[in-house]
Amino acid sequence: MMSAINMDTTVHYGRGESYFDGSLLEYVGWCLVGWLVTMCTLGICYPWSVVMIYRWKVEHTVVEGRRLRFEGTAVSLFGQWIKWLLLSIITLGIYGFWVFIKLEQWKTRNTYFQ
Repeated sequence: MMSAINMDTTVHYGRGESYFDGSLLEYVGWCLVGWLVTMCTLGICYPWSVVMIYRWKVEHTVVEGRRLRFEGTAVSLFGQWIKWLLLSIITLGIYGFWVFIKLEQWKTRNTYFQ
């Protein structure tokens, strides 16, 4: 006689709590540092600023009880930034409409659950 095998494959959503635990003071501080670095380097280190602020946001976010982790680097984003800039120049600015979407895709590809 065959024994019954537990085949419970249902996915249970809503079991954990979702929240953001960053503070306004931290956010303002990171934004100021990002702005200062961007201004002092004439925009060259803007990708570093984007990565720094986005990492802070992601690492203070918990979804369904699981904290998020961001593994993107400023060097990686800088490479993408140069590519997007060149494509925007070649297409006389038309590709610029896609840069926001490309940046969001890059952020998402580098965001994971801890």
